[in-house]
Amino acid sequence: MSPTPPEPTLPEELLLLALDPQRGKPYCRNRFLEYGVAGAVLAELELHGRIAEQLGRIRVISPLAPQDPLLAQVLGSLPAPGRGGLAGGVGAKGWIRRTGRYVEELCLEHLVGRAVLRRETHRFLGLLPYHRHPAADPALSAAARDRFAAAEAAGFPDRRGRTLAALVSATGLSDTVAQGGRRSRSAMRDLVRDEWTAYAVRQNVRQDKANQGGGGGRGDGGDGGGDD
Repeated sequence: MSPTPPEPTLPEELLLLALDPQRGKPYCRNRFLEYGVAGAVLAELELHGRIAEQLGRIRVISPLAPQDPLLAQVLGSLPAPGRGGLAGGVGAKGWIRRTGRYVEELCLEHLVGRAVLRRETHRFLGLLPYHRHPAADPALSAAARDRFAAAEAAGFPDRRGRTLAALVSATGLSDTVAQGGRRSRSAMRDLVRDEWTAYAVRQNVRQDKANQGGGGGRGDGGDGGGDD
């Protein structure tokens, strides 16, 4: 018997929901997705009991490396317990803003290495290279959609589902991903206030929109609904 594949982490699940399985293009703005993936990694580390949030700052409470190599790498980059300036730890909003692109790239490489996604290189105007990440097996993307739809229909009864829904909304994906109409999107938007990782993502998205620079780089995939 072949080994059971590992359960997708929150950043992996978010990417499977966010990327068009055929074209590999995100359904939201690239920069917003970077923020979302970085927030999802923090949320996954919190669910593993490695970090906690206090007054908007990320604090490592258990430096024991998780089995997942990507989570271990990100955890190792955070200030050790008792470090990180006068207040301790590091600001969640600023960390997501600074590291979003790097963390998303780590996640994409991880999924390409596991043959979940493929990497295609294109050139803008025949000159500037950029990447797209279509699904290696579209059934995996469909399964992620089905899992999300089932959780949505049940009202997101567990913490992981609520966190993913909040990240979907904060990133601007709910118009594409949600199946339950305006009421469901509104409920997902309300979840953002209860999940600090998603709230920090939304703060960065709003800052970009206020600065009229929300897309930024690597070819935008559109607003994807513009949930604030």
